[in-house]
Amino acid sequence: MTHSHTTEIDWEALGSALEREAELHLPALEAATDWLHGLLGTVEADEGGTVTRILDIGSGPGVISCLLARRFTGAEVVAVDQAPGLLRRTHDRAVAQGVGDRVTAERADLPDDLPGLGSAELIWTSHAVHHLGDQQAALDALAARLRPGGLLAVAERGLTPRFLPRDIGTGRPGLQARLDAAMEESFSEMRADLPGSVSTVEDWPAMLSGAGLIPTGSRTFLVDHPAPLGAAGREHLHHSLTRLRGMLATHLAEEDLTTLDALVDPDAPTGILWRPDAFYLTATTVHTARACAR
Repeated sequence: MTHSHTTEIDWEALGSALEREAELHLPALEAATDWLHGLLGTVEADEGGTVTRILDIGSGPGVISCLLARRFTGAEVVAVDQAPGLLRRTHDRAVAQGVGDRVTAERADLPDDLPGLGSAELIWTSHAVHHLGDQQAALDALAARLRPGGLLAVAERGLTPRFLPRDIGTGRPGLQARLDAAMEESFSEMRADLPGSVSTVEDWPAMLSGAGLIPTGSRTFLVDHPAPLGAAGREHLHHSLTRLRGMLATHLAEEDLTTLDALVDPDAPTGILWRPDAFYLTATTVHTARACAR
């Protein structure tokens, strides 16, 4: 799932945007799956087992599900999401990429339906746990689904996207810093409004340890598309800024809202679709931990 700071999200309507964002992140995601394969290779060598089943929790349109299927060629990958439209995208993508026989899509509401998903040697979840009120309880439930020696990989936070210089020639310089501050306020409000919300120190390795797992390291993967940004990246930024304009209207000064209006104007030469200085730079951190082997 992508980053979001509202409790009412129409994930189905965001399907194409989620897919485009994940495709922008492909090099980093490929590096992450290579890293996980290396960590699990140790399990296979030490325990005499193989990775036969993977759960992708909060799979969105299935970009990562298909990557995992291609990297772990002997595994069934179960893409788990609450939105049927996203699961259909996952099915279509898997068939198009030749892994349709090993990628299955399953609808589930989290965290209530986690116990019914079965067990796996690898569980991947990307920016989904922060949508659940009790994040520690969610990690506990995910850890309970791991087979002996299996690995839980949780992608959360990292670095928020950067996409323009500090001074863009319109409005007050430093817009992105103010967007970051407004997004943090909105994120905190979203977390507080979730059912069963529990305030937690978001030390992910410590939380994974609290779930009874053995932390096996955290790594951050960079996504770097320098200026001039290609069409797909510009379309992603235009969509993201349009959403931010609505989400953060009560958190930003009028001057910054006016600047956002200029950036999302599809016909303005200073808009994000046409600016020669637009780029896309972000990073995602993946935290991993292993279940004890019997």
